[in-house]
Amino acid sequence: MIVRSSVPTSRGRRTRAALLRAGREAFEEHGYDAVRIDDVCGRAQVSHGTFYTYFDSKEALFGEVAAAAVGEMFAASAVGAAAAPDDPYARIEAANRLYLRAWAANSRLVRMVEQAATSEERFGRLLLELREVFVRRGAEGLKRLQEQGLADPELDPRLTAVMLGGMVEHFAHVWLDLGERADEQVAVDHLTRLWARAIGLTGTSGSREEGA
Repeated sequence: MIVRSSVPTSRGRRTRAALLRAGREAFEEHGYDAVRIDDVCGRAQVSHGTFYTYFDSKEALFGEVAAAAVGEMFAASAVGAAAAPDDPYARIEAANRLYLRAWAANSRLVRMVEQAATSEERFGRLLLELREVFVRRGAEGLKRLQEQGLADPELDPRLTAVMLGGMVEHFAHVWLDLGERADEQVAVDHLTRLWARAIGLTGTSGSREEGA
């Protein structure tokens, strides 16, 4: 459980933010198990006692750092409503690019959360929440395309989004975490072609160029 500061001052907010920032840096550099509270306090330039004003344990700090990283991925991977409204292929391309970049910025923490999820249910829920956002976006997008007559009407929107989203997620892991060599633009191009062809996307500049 996180112990909230009872003094909502600007200084208190800055101190808490400094602890979160220091914790994230330490976890990303050394991994969860190797980080000590003293390490975090040293980076944030606060005392041990100050740490416990805001968090009651390293686990509580990690939980909030992880939740913040997931929130960043939500925000960073969202394709704005104004982005290529008349070109679904371009929107899929933009979504894939943003997802890969969001993963690149947060992959180490996400992997730590996955490891923590094997022993703590709350981290499993956090991962499900992260995936659900991407699945829901993909399903809603496919349903709109089906209604417009631009995608295969026989596909189940949610199941298709789960499968194609899994393809993108797995590639991100292999590329960014396991070292598969690929240029970002080439990777985005291939993911987008595969996604568009899988849903039978028609009537867009991208699909026509690829002969879909």
